[in-house]
Formats: sequence, structure tokens, C-alpha cells
Amino acid sequence: MDLKNEFDIPTHLSQLISSEQAYQYQIVPIAIQDEKLFFKSDNKEQSLKQELQIIFGKEVELISETPENIQQYLATNFRKRNTIITEDLHYSNDFLEKLLLTAKNIGSSDIHFEPYEQKCRVRFRLDGKLKEYYVISLNEYPVIVNKLKIKAGLDISEKRLPQDGRITIKNGLDEFDIRVSSLPTLHGEKIVLRILSKDADHIQLEDLGFTKDELKSYKETIKKPNGIVLISGPTGSGKTTTLYATLKLLNDDKTNILTIEDPIEYTLEGVNQVQLKENIGLDFASTLRTFLRQDPDVIMVGEIRDVNTANMAIRAALTGHLVLSTIHTNSAWATISRLIDMGIPAFLIASTLNVSVAQRLVRKLCEHCKQEQPISIDVFPHHFEIPKTLTRHYKAVGCNTCYQTGYQGRKAIYEIIPIKKDIIAHIKANELEVDSYLKDHNIATLKSNAIELVASGITSIEEVYPLLTD
Repeated sequence: MDLKNEFDIPTHLSQLISSEQAYQYQIVPIAIQDEKLFFKSDNKEQSLKQELQIIFGKEVELISETPENIQQYLATNFRKRNTIITEDLHYSNDFLEKLLLTAKNIGSSDIHFEPYEQKCRVRFRLDGKLKEYYVISLNEYPVIVNKLKIKAGLDISEKRLPQDGRITIKNGLDEFDIRVSSLPTLHGEKIVLRILSKDADHIQLEDLGFTKDELKSYKETIKKPNGIVLISGPTGSGKTTTLYATLKLLNDDKTNILTIEDPIEYTLEGVNQVQLKENIGLDFASTLRTFLRQDPDVIMVGEIRDVNTANMAIRAALTGHLVLSTIHTNSAWATISRLIDMGIPAFLIASTLNVSVAQRLVRKLCEHCKQEQPISIDVFPHHFEIPKTLTRHYKAVGCNTCYQTGYQGRKAIYEIIPIKKDIIAHIKANELEVDSYLKDHNIATLKSNAIELVASGITSIEEVYPLLTD
């Protein structure tokens, strides 16, 4: 039996108690019948039963369980917070505030409020995966939605159109922003909150996942006084974090840095940051045009979404500025093809692009429970040629340390193509395949870096499987 499923308990039960209560009393809720709560515990003393009845105001029944199994239940269903939320924060009576702080403190990147026909659920995204944490009744859900919309400055009377807003949460220990997006669905408004950390002090290029050679190559390209640095990848692949780490390295008293972002995910002292507001005409292209009159040295554009923004980025690079931006493509070379498809002349791309970077985020295996496995062709995609150097791999298992997920933390993998003289001919010819060039110049691809992480036991084949199918 799958270990994680064996120790899973339904969300409507796990939300009956807080993580702090679960770990403090070493209890796991397993049922509620006729206003009576049933807990599994390795302690059946009458004093514990009486204390729990006072706390919950209901009759309590304790069912004996081994200490080992209690720890499995706790790790699977309750995450410990990184910091302790005290009563001094004044959120004890506010479910919504407690929920937001809980999500931030356990490392969640997004919160999903989703209405359905019979219930509404709340899911947190942790290490790139969604997990259900709360179930809300249909009667309570509209109240929570309205509170969120009021805090974000949205129109609570408008339920037919999508809306976007922002919330700032402040307390004595932390300050962070939340981007709010509402979407009308069949059973009500779905709300997604993106938690944005305001602190960029911990972001360093050296810590993101670059190999030694990749970091050296990337730093050389961003030291150029003009040109374009493009980072590609799907949503949630860490592109913005790489950009901010780059800006942090470039930021000094002699440099004028301007950014146009949607949203501003981190604040950087010494960097002039502008929030995109398309509803009033403040879009990427028009703001870039204004930036050129602001005597910039470095310009960061949150994303190149259309040909106008691409043209303005090219123009800025041609006039002596260093431009950093992101774009949605599957590989570093596909970025160049995308720009050509947008209508940007190949010779302009060749003369302005400094480097094309593609990246992905993969979860790292838990060091406490990963298991070594022999190589088997069955775990790889069809037609994938297994490297001779790959003699073993590790699989995710799950333990109390990693909350039974088998993974702890994430790491970025990169594909970096510096634009040098010998590749310009490939760009001008708009060649779709440059595998031989990359191999001849020892440029590691996403696939080769993924296999390297598998071989070193940092991640699993399942985690990098999509990269091996290309």
C-alpha cells in the first residue's frame, strides 16, 4: 500500500485542529460523529482527554495508536510552521488572516480558493504541488471572498468579470504582499492568491542552481554595457528570481536601474521599480518608451509578451542599454525562433542578444529517505537513450522529515547559450536544430543537466521526466 495514502486523513478532519495542537498533544482527528470527536493518540490518559474536551467543547474519544504511526500521521497531514504566530499579532479571531499567515510561514507560493457544487476547498501550493488544506461551507465562502476583495481593493458587486488586486500584510515579524486574482466559475468566484516576498536579501545567483561553468558564462554576458539577456521557461520555473538575483548583482551607486513588472515580487533598494497598469495604458511597450528618456543603464522588463514590447527592447539595446527580460519558450534556442516568429529581423536579434537562458525548477529528493534503484529502461520515456554513465538512480519514498512527500526544496536547472560570432550564422539562417553546435561547444542542455541531477541523486527520474521526452 502507498505509504502516503495509508496515513492520509480527509481535509474536513485535519482542519478541525491546528498544526500546533496536533504536534503539542500528539493527536490525529479521525472521525466526528454526533458532536463527538475521535482522535488517534499514543496517550490514553484521562487528563489528556479532559483537556481536549475543554479546548474543543465536545466529547472526545481517544483511540490507541503506536508512537511511530502517530508521527507518520502528523508528518503527512500537518506542516510545522517556520515561525510561531502569537496572539500578539491580533489574528486569532480572523480565519482569513490566520490562513494567509499560515500559508506564508509553511512556504506556500499560492493559495487557491475554489467553489464547487457541494463545498469550497482551499489548496496551498508547496514546492510546486497543490495540496488541499481546508474545506469551507458554501454559506461561509461568499463572506471570505468579499473580505479578500475588499482587502485587495476589488469591486465586491462585480462577480461576472475577472479582477486583479493586491494586499499588503504587515505584522511585527514580517511584511509581504499578496497578488489577488478572481475568476468567475460555474459555482462562484475562484480566487488565487500569489504570495510575494518583499525581501530580496537572500537571493544570490550562486545559490540558484547554476553549475560553475554556467555561472561564469552568465556573469560574463551580464557585464556587457548593452544588449539583451532573455530568460525563458514556463510559469513557476523561477525566471523572476533569476532576474532579481541578476539585478542585485548589477545594482550599485553608479548604475541607474529601471524595471517594469507585473507584479513587483521583490523590492530592491536602489532600483526604480514600476508596477504595470494596463487598464490606464501603462503597459510594457509604452513604459519602455518612457524609460529611454530616464537615462537608464539597465532596464528590466517583466515579460516580452508581444511584438511591440520586443521591438522596444531591441531599440533600447541598440541605443546602449542592458535589457533583461523573460519570455515563454521551451528552450534557449526556441527563444530565438519565437522572436523571429514575432517579426523581429534575424540580424537585429544576432546583434543585440547577449545570452539566451532556459530554466526549470525541479524538486530535490529528501536526503533522509531516498532509495537507490538500479537503472531500468521502463522508467524512462520511449526511445530515450540512457547514458552509459547513468548506472543508478534514486526514488522518492517519504518520511517525517519531508512530510511524506519524498522531496525537500527545489533547485533550478539551466540551459545557457551565449550569443557569440560562431552562432550568429545559425540565428540568421533561423535554424531549428542546433544540437550539434551545443555538443561541439560543450553547452549543457536542460536534458543533460537533468540527467546529471538524477545521476548525482539530487532529484528523481519522475521529476525530470518531461525534460527527457523532448
